[in-house]
Amino acid sequence: MISEDAENLNIALKKTLDLEKDNLEKMISIGLECLSSGGKILACGNGGSASQAQHFAAELVVRLKKNRKALPSIALTTDTSILTACSNDYSFDKIFSRQIEALANEKDILLCLSTSGNSANVVQAALAAKEKGCKTVSFTGKKESELEKISDVTIKVQAEETSRIQEIHLFLIHFLAGELEKPYNE
Repeated sequence: MISEDAENLNIALKKTLDLEKDNLEKMISIGLECLSSGGKILACGNGGSASQAQHFAAELVVRLKKNRKALPSIALTTDTSILTACSNDYSFDKIFSRQIEALANEKDILLCLSTSGNSANVVQAALAAKEKGCKTVSFTGKKESELEKISDVTIKVQAEETSRIQEIHLFLIHFLAGELEKPYNE
């Protein structure tokens, strides 16, 4: 059973990397341009994707592989006062878009993590980022989604099971963070 799950994960990862190579390179290029121009990368998602948004931001601010200067990144999933006040006063659908309104500018990127690509609050964040002039990049599953329609670049993981999609998203955020920190390694 374990070997079958591992094999299915390997197959999905290989298919994703084969099909999404050009989009991954575009995402890296957009990220490097953002950081070199003084922008920051904001990240959001729900549940497991929320923890991955935090993980990604931590890898940029702290480090992934080597000591280097801190790179500007914010996970929009971490401020419980903002999240709960916005949910209470407006709606849960606005918990990320409200933060984008306050924190983002045209030099920034929003990284959206959503296994379905249709989470209302993540879609609203992408729309708010567009209004602010931000680039929007997304990691989703393989099904067509709202995020895919509005993002500048989308990596569609070639899996349908949430856990498999999230496992590949984790690989991708590590790969992306590694590529983004390369110019800044000491």
